[in-house]
Amino acid sequence: MGEHSHTRTTTKLTEQSLVFAVNGERFELFQVDPSTTLLEFLRSTSFKSPKLGCGEGGCGACVVLLSKYDPFLDKVEDFTVSSCLTLLCSVNGCSITTAEGIGNSNDGFHPTQERFSGFHASQCGYCTPGMCVSLYSALVNADKSDRPEPRPGFSKLTVPKAKKSIAGNLCRCTGYRPIIDACKTFATDVDMEDLGLNSFWKKGECDEVKLRRLPPYSHGNGTCVFPEFLKNKTKAGFNMESEACYWYSPVSLQQLQRLLQMDDENNETSRKIVVSNTRMGYYKELKRFNKYIDLRYIPELSIIKKDHTGIEIGAAVTISKAIEILKEANEPQFSQEGKLVFKKLADHMEKIASGFLRNSASIGGNLMMAQRKHFPSDIATILLSVDAMVDILTDQRHESIMLEEFLGRPPLDSKSVLLAIKIPCWRLGVDISSQGYTKLLFETYRAAPRPIGNALPYMNSAFMAEVSLTRNVEEFLSAKFLNTNGTSHPAYRLSLAIGFLFDFLYPLLGNPAEISSFWSDGDNKALPFSGFKGKQDSNQLDQTKFSTLLSSAKQVIQLSEEYNPVGEPIKKAGATLQASGEAVYVDDIPSPSNCLQGAFIYSTEPLAWVKDIKFKPGSSLDGVIKLISSKDIPGENIGAQTMFGSEPLYADKLTECAGQRIALVVADTQRNADMAANLAVINYDKENLDPILSVEKAFERCSFFEVPSSLYPEQVGDFSKGMAEADHQIHSAEPKFNTFLYHRPQLNSLFRDRTLHFPLAVPDEDNCMIVYSSSQCPELAHSTIAKCLGVPGHNVRVITRRVGGGFGGKAIKAMPVSTACALAAYKLQRPVRIYVNRQTDMIMAGGRHPMKITYSVGFKGNGKITALRLDILIDAGISVDISPLLPNHMFGSLRKYDWGALAFDIKVCKTNRPSRSSMRAPGEVQGSFIAEAIIENVASTLSLDVDSVRSINLHKYESLELFFKNSAGEPLEYTLPSIWNKLGTSSSFYHRIEMLKQFNRCNKWRKRGISQVPIVHEVTLKATPGKVSILCDGSIVVEVGGIELGQGLWTKVKQMTAYALGLIQCGGTDELLEKVRVIQTDTLSLIQGGTTAGSTTSESSCEAVRRCCDILVERLTAFKERLVEQMGSLKWETLILQAYNSSVNLSAISLYVPDISSLSYLNYGAAVSEVEIDVLTGQTTILQTDIIYDCGQSLNPAVDLGQTEGAFVQGIGFFMLEEYPTNSKGLVTAEGTWTYKIPTVDTIPKQFNVEILNSGHHKHRVLSSKASGEPPLTLAVPVHCAIRAAIKEAREQLHSWGGDESSSTFKLEVPAIMPVVKELCGLDSVQRFLQWTIGS
Repeated sequence: MGEHSHTRTTTKLTEQSLVFAVNGERFELFQVDPSTTLLEFLRSTSFKSPKLGCGEGGCGACVVLLSKYDPFLDKVEDFTVSSCLTLLCSVNGCSITTAEGIGNSNDGFHPTQERFSGFHASQCGYCTPGMCVSLYSALVNADKSDRPEPRPGFSKLTVPKAKKSIAGNLCRCTGYRPIIDACKTFATDVDMEDLGLNSFWKKGECDEVKLRRLPPYSHGNGTCVFPEFLKNKTKAGFNMESEACYWYSPVSLQQLQRLLQMDDENNETSRKIVVSNTRMGYYKELKRFNKYIDLRYIPELSIIKKDHTGIEIGAAVTISKAIEILKEANEPQFSQEGKLVFKKLADHMEKIASGFLRNSASIGGNLMMAQRKHFPSDIATILLSVDAMVDILTDQRHESIMLEEFLGRPPLDSKSVLLAIKIPCWRLGVDISSQGYTKLLFETYRAAPRPIGNALPYMNSAFMAEVSLTRNVEEFLSAKFLNTNGTSHPAYRLSLAIGFLFDFLYPLLGNPAEISSFWSDGDNKALPFSGFKGKQDSNQLDQTKFSTLLSSAKQVIQLSEEYNPVGEPIKKAGATLQASGEAVYVDDIPSPSNCLQGAFIYSTEPLAWVKDIKFKPGSSLDGVIKLISSKDIPGENIGAQTMFGSEPLYADKLTECAGQRIALVVADTQRNADMAANLAVINYDKENLDPILSVEKAFERCSFFEVPSSLYPEQVGDFSKGMAEADHQIHSAEPKFNTFLYHRPQLNSLFRDRTLHFPLAVPDEDNCMIVYSSSQCPELAHSTIAKCLGVPGHNVRVITRRVGGGFGGKAIKAMPVSTACALAAYKLQRPVRIYVNRQTDMIMAGGRHPMKITYSVGFKGNGKITALRLDILIDAGISVDISPLLPNHMFGSLRKYDWGALAFDIKVCKTNRPSRSSMRAPGEVQGSFIAEAIIENVASTLSLDVDSVRSINLHKYESLELFFKNSAGEPLEYTLPSIWNKLGTSSSFYHRIEMLKQFNRCNKWRKRGISQVPIVHEVTLKATPGKVSILCDGSIVVEVGGIELGQGLWTKVKQMTAYALGLIQCGGTDELLEKVRVIQTDTLSLIQGGTTAGSTTSESSCEAVRRCCDILVERLTAFKERLVEQMGSLKWETLILQAYNSSVNLSAISLYVPDISSLSYLNYGAAVSEVEIDVLTGQTTILQTDIIYDCGQSLNPAVDLGQTEGAFVQGIGFFMLEEYPTNSKGLVTAEGTWTYKIPTVDTIPKQFNVEILNSGHHKHRVLSSKASGEPPLTLAVPVHCAIRAAIKEAREQLHSWGGDESSSTFKLEVPAIMPVVKELCGLDSVQRFLQWTIGS
């Protein structure tokens, strides 16, 4: 983006330079590609804190603060925006503030960053800068408000506003609870007792001490200074030409019409009209535009006009501004009814997208997407119901029409412009015939996966009615819906529409007799009601009052000082750098000057011969350098490998699954590479090829992957004998719904940082290659790249500093991306970087293993199970990956109960689908759920309380030894029975069951369920290397084979190093923690690093480091004793300097190999979850979760607490939210952040209580510690069980209204998304209720 002084006039619009500021630094550009986003610019400079997460405006990783100055009001407006969607040319005259600008290591950190760090609110850290900016923006705007002055040390933020400040930001790691706590610390009305575990104060200290220890905040901290040099920048439109591309900002309708007319005369169709560019988040840009027209400076499109007839809002006004206008509509000319309508419209609009999208997206742009693209617009729906009008300009013709007519017309042509929207002010009507006043009712509805926004709705509706005691209801009822033809879940959406209408009308109906009269009277001459109250005045349909966000939380940890600083809840290493955006991830490494970019071309067929690859005729392949395929591989065609086998980098003639890589387009920019990949056309030959797309078909064809006998789990007991001892049996030959389970996949790579898919390969001297990769297994990536390039291993170096969240998806699935990058760099002898866009990422990710399960079970009359047999078909996809591990993983988790005898037949099926990933707790989460499904079926068959069946089938130590021969440990280590009893008491489980029964009796349209579930999770340690070096100044450098994924590995390693070297006992060793630095992994520096997975790499790395330190302590102790005799007392620095000068070896390396006694062990825990479902919509709210998890003697309780909470919330996503749809060919159809929904701040439990249990000493553990990464994920199972219990209550009620469906026997899918829950509660529940009411 170099400066360009020569200008050329092509229209009457004057060309200008683009002037803006970033963190106070002035930028002036004379040439800019108009398609360049603000994020692309920032990341091409030194500002790295805004991250490229989704590229769709859906995750918040790229959020920045944008400030605009209004010279007429002498006022600065500050708001957040998604920099990945904001076009750079649109920020002319604006000031941008990134996380580095808020605070940094050079100028000092901001309290937001320090408190995020201190409250353990940053794990992987990739998304933390965006969250800090969101919170900072809330502070800036709160402190500018006219709210009362806060208490000293606090801002004007309130607790609800503080919680909502990060509502649009996604986090895959923390579970959100610590993030909410960090935000709440700034709220003036916060109760300090409500704030959770942190590194600032200790439990029991008074509020004054707590406030004093918090990083101080004052109003000055929340002030964003607008640069003076920008205040003189004119507000007039900005125009620019850059390499035959143009950016125009007309300032009048006449200028706009001239631009549009000029395009028509020149037959130009490559034109883009923009206001905010947020449309690109949903409708991806697949072609180039050479002309951009910015509408924001045309007064008629930014108009805000209020009079007694209503409010007129210009089409370019942002949704946030429209909300503000509607909320502040208190003018005396507006009626009370009108004000109420305006407020409800505003309340609904606040649930659209996220705040940083609403701040830039225009209300007119939203309606234009609905008109031209049939976008599922909330705004269109709610404005239809109030008879809104729109103003349109076509050529010279101006017309005002009803919004309904506007939406019903054919898509507007390119010459038509939407000018404004008019929302009428509604008033009370007068019934002339009776001289009685009518009542105006208005309500909007929204059913979406996330309660407070940032999710497209399944259905949105709005109703308005004028109600009179003597008027016909149908005459006055106005209800309008957008067309739902062709959308997903059509039956569910129809049911929602009926439910919303019923909810709207319900307050008008009195007792059941009046309902019967109303629905049986064919003429509906009068609306029967007594003591009428509308929804505006009452709380109908059993609506309970609870916060949509976390309301309370409790954390209980037990500290130990035996191995200090090991065991201390210190904050995560580098957390503050993560919060400021200064922590370096792979995609933060600057690209070399001649760096190329790559984009994959993948198959859309499950099994086909690839005849050729061409590009669409007439395509402009700007910047394309080369198309690389299997023909270009100098070594083996290998993209990834495990101990079980390998998968090809590119399909060689035959593509074997949809989503398989076929080629890589290499171009000068990522945009050009992506454009070219989208233009690729693959010619297939599918004749005589029959793909295997189901496990049933794989079974028929005997298409299986071999599971080594050493990994296949052993059967337990005599199944036939156990069945003979049973009083009752359920056989697969007599299936009921929940004896057949089919698990859908969960996407593991989604919504973590993009460093998995942004490797950088740089050719080095002597035929060598350096690859910077975000990988959980750099060693395997190293070997794969060397084989693919056909070079010795010492010619390849793979470097991994930190990974922004792993969860398994950055293990095997990361390898092909790094390998493809290295191959392209090797062939072209230029650096190459690959960014895999969200769509391709989801298609290639694979997700969890789907599986089909049938079982037979025998049991006694008291619920004690005597025998269980399972037949399981696992869909591994086309490549083996780590799928042969799944049987062993599943049964490690499933064996949590004493089944008496356990038999099984597990087949790992090879299908023509993408290979599956090893996502967090692979197999274990499915196994745990299968166990609970069986327990619940037994309880249902016997009509017993399910918790009594769980309790009677818990292991005694004798049965535990039988099921877990090598990992049961000593009897005192079996803590599950005590955990189970303790949790039942601490959570008031049995008391809440009685309260829940009462609630369900009293509420028709909301039902609650509760469940308590145990876990027994087996983990295995792996060989892990470590290296500790002490430098001459006493500072310490540590290398380990484990990778920092956000799980606190570096933090625990630092603590272990400080403890182990502190055993030397000299002056200053109590301060060693600050002297330790853990450095990045380099595969040529420390070998045999293995894979960071399975939850045990932290403790293995700690043990490897401890052994290194033992070596150093032994060397230094003898040397110290001699020095003490000469010098007396010694300081650490003196000891090390003397040892260095005396040539004492101050570096030690070790490889920790666990022996048979410490190779594997069991983790125990239990959780209680209570949920509430909305019978009308299927929405589930987790009211409370209580967890007790045994961490042994925790190496760092704060880290392990965060891992427990984060894993549990990730489990919520698996069981409730994360739908992974595919088409008939196995190609993923989910559309990124728009349709694939991970948990957010509004979907976690409203009360979230976690206790980390210190179970004492375990002689075979690493300092008596236990793992915390994966086991707690299975603690989310009770959420699904509680949903099932609530559905059972709804079905019993539905059965009482008439029908023959079973209330207790049904299949609840995973995930239990809203349509699934609603269908099981009855899509016709409203009709059935009304028919029952009439009949009774």
